[in-house]
Amino acid sequence: MKATRDAYGETLAQLGEQNSNIVVLDADLSGSTKTGVFARKFPERFFNMGIAEANMVGTAAGLAAAGKIPFVSTFAIFAAGRAWEQIRQSVAYPKANVKIVPTHGGITVGEDGGSHQSVEDIAIMRAIPNMTVIVPADAAETRGAITAAAAHNGPFYIRLGRNKVPAIFPDDHDFVLGKGVELAAGTDMTFITTGIMTAQAIQAAALLGEQGISARVVHIATIKPLDQEIILNAARETGAIVTAEEHSVIGGLGSAVAELLAEHHPTHLKRVGIYDRFGTSGKAEELIKYFGLTPADLVEAAQEVLAKKQNG
Repeated sequence: MKATRDAYGETLAQLGEQNSNIVVLDADLSGSTKTGVFARKFPERFFNMGIAEANMVGTAAGLAAAGKIPFVSTFAIFAAGRAWEQIRQSVAYPKANVKIVPTHGGITVGEDGGSHQSVEDIAIMRAIPNMTVIVPADAAETRGAITAAAAHNGPFYIRLGRNKVPAIFPDDHDFVLGKGVELAAGTDMTFITTGIMTAQAIQAAALLGEQGISARVVHIATIKPLDQEIILNAARETGAIVTAEEHSVIGGLGSAVAELLAEHHPTHLKRVGIYDRFGTSGKAEELIKYFGLTPADLVEAAQEVLAKKQNG
């Protein structure tokens, strides 16, 4: 069990040793975002910009124009929300080499409540041209995603979480930008998931297996650009899809999959996520249950699409 934000802090420090052009900017939250690990190791390349997120992103764009590789961090609600215009105008529009890596995404932020639980950020960032959007499932994938972002030129948005999550991938996992991963084979239906919901789907697939239902699990870390091939293959081969994300069902992974299927291979589909509402205060595990994101909820969604499939 390890938080993706912890893996981020460690990876940043390691990359900083390898590349002196990497700089880090934070909006007075380095203890929470874990950029403090980099700050302690490379204080001359770390900039605490204070509670001024828009200025932070603009400064990062300037550093990128000067040949640096800036990593920018704060909470997801402030990165995607408060600094949206600067991300669009100063980073994405000119294709600036800025990596926006917020932590505390989704409802598992917990007791901080709906004001701090970003359930819209993937949709906001996905809509911006030139932006690559990634939601890792665990620590190993986070290390791969951050390393890939540092190596690829252009804007990135990599959404990380607050809480510890189970390991899905081995420590030496080879992250491939833009490619989904089939984690469990199945022929009756497919879970297409991202972030923390991938671990939930693996459990749900096991529960369905006990009922004699063969469930495939496809993890999508790169929401944009989307791996169309793995999704369309799942649709053709299983004929029933359940998407799952710790995000609004509007504009996130579920929407991306629905748009793809509608254009290329209409398929029975159920989206699991936050249904057009804000988060609320509570413990992370309580909120997972409250918003219907448990393995049992995924099993119910799978049964719903399977019933539709059987009825034609």
